[in-house]
Amino acid sequence: MDRQRGREDGEVETVPRRRPRPLTLPGCWGALLLGCLSFTPSLLPRGGVVQGLVWGITAVIGYGFGVLVAAIWRGLADRGPRAPHPRSWRVFAVIAAPAVAASVVLGQVWQSDIRRLVGAGPVDVGLLVAMPFVAALVFTVLLMIGRGVRWVYRRLAGLLGRRIGARAATTLGWLLAAGMTYLIVSGLLLDGLVNAANSAFSVHNTTTAEGVVAPSDGLRPGGPGSLVPWDTLGREGRNFAALGPAPEDIARVGRLPAVAPIRAYAGLDSAPDAEARAALAVRDLARAGGFERRNLLVVVTTGSGWVDPALVDSFEYLTHGDSATVALQYSYLPSWMSYLVDQSKAREAGRALVDAVYGVWTAMPPETRPLLFVAGESLGSFGAEAGFSGEFDLANRSDGVLFAGPPNFNPLFREFTDHRDPGSPEVQPVYQQGRIVRFARDPEEAIPPVDRPWSGQVLYMMNPSDPIVWWSPRLALHEPDWIAEPPGADVLGGIVWIPFVTFWQVTADLPFAVDVPGGHGHNYVSRYVDGWTAVLPPTGYGSEQLAALRATIG
Repeated sequence: MDRQRGREDGEVETVPRRRPRPLTLPGCWGALLLGCLSFTPSLLPRGGVVQGLVWGITAVIGYGFGVLVAAIWRGLADRGPRAPHPRSWRVFAVIAAPAVAASVVLGQVWQSDIRRLVGAGPVDVGLLVAMPFVAALVFTVLLMIGRGVRWVYRRLAGLLGRRIGARAATTLGWLLAAGMTYLIVSGLLLDGLVNAANSAFSVHNTTTAEGVVAPSDGLRPGGPGSLVPWDTLGREGRNFAALGPAPEDIARVGRLPAVAPIRAYAGLDSAPDAEARAALAVRDLARAGGFERRNLLVVVTTGSGWVDPALVDSFEYLTHGDSATVALQYSYLPSWMSYLVDQSKAREAGRALVDAVYGVWTAMPPETRPLLFVAGESLGSFGAEAGFSGEFDLANRSDGVLFAGPPNFNPLFREFTDHRDPGSPEVQPVYQQGRIVRFARDPEEAIPPVDRPWSGQVLYMMNPSDPIVWWSPRLALHEPDWIAEPPGADVLGGIVWIPFVTFWQVTADLPFAVDVPGGHGHNYVSRYVDGWTAVLPPTGYGSEQLAALRATIG
């Protein structure tokens, strides 16, 4: 419908109303192709909303590729754009409808198979119905953003073209538009979201879980005589301090006498920076007698200061309580958000804590100091790695190391994996014939190479279906080795690498990596008993006690 406006001479002129820019046929073909491919399986089951997000994102990428290919073709043919024949749109519609329907059906078959492999519950049908609407919304929003960037580019190129050559104006216009977009996304949107999340989760950090109360003895932080006040520990620190097995629980499962384990912790509010928090936690550890125990464990936490109870409880059971554990908090954010934005804080905290403990431990007479162990899950393994320079440093400065679900960007993990022995797979690499560092899918089974002696006792646990382990920006354009290798027991054999599509599929798996049963995804609860059994000296646990402990921890 046209609209009218007045002119300077008083006359009224009719101005055609600008219609929304239509979709292009080449772009729609690209969106159809990548959109259908987005239903191919990834590592974990996806619900309707998550699949809708992946569908919408990959479809808009496909649309952009379609537009780009058409532009290149027109450039080679030296002609301008032409409106497609109506029959071309009919052909597209006839092909698109059954292609999308077949993709949705096949996608649900694959999702059902993945749910069976990881033991997940049934799909939410209501969210499945929402899938196409989520995809359409995501596609529309991203397309409008892309067109907005193009509008900015054209405006800048037009302004620059009045002063410089057309080609230079076009190039500079694109660079300026891309730079502005990057600054807005990274500087305003991302920083704003992170600051908002920090504010929100800092409030959550002041709360205390139901049933959690301050310790009544001096063996825990926040208890009588502790150097760390209870109200500075943070929510996860208070959980760590107040919970865990009692001596009678440990003795019942292990069938041997047990003592009460020692724990030390410092929260974000306990000291002003990572180095000060580490020093405070170590002083409180020494006060409680932690360096007089037989076994000392340094744990680098994930995100908001969370320590997987299964990690520490298993250690305390297997050492019959003759142990001490120290940890500290470095962020307010939950694990998956810290994984994306708090990597430097994890590195700083891990290095500070390892150095602080090692400084006291190495000054003790060798015959009286405890066995020193280091552990970390997810981003905690990244932080813990920061305290060591390599394979021999891990072995020389500790008596055992257990890392679970290491992120793909861990420097030492990448070094060991990238330089693995020829013929060993990325999903379970062998490094230097397994002399110090080894990798386990399931530590209850024999850890390769089974025919080689193992010293150093450094173990990485990696569930085959854990997206934290396999996610990398390189997935967008480079096929990793693990996709072409025989899949693990909980990974569907039909996974194939597709440029961009696989990257967004694994990215979508990240926030839900722990929402699957133990032993799958990023859930290592049921693995810690056997992981620690492999790393610790003989514990006195027989097969019956280990089975009982697995049931207790699980």
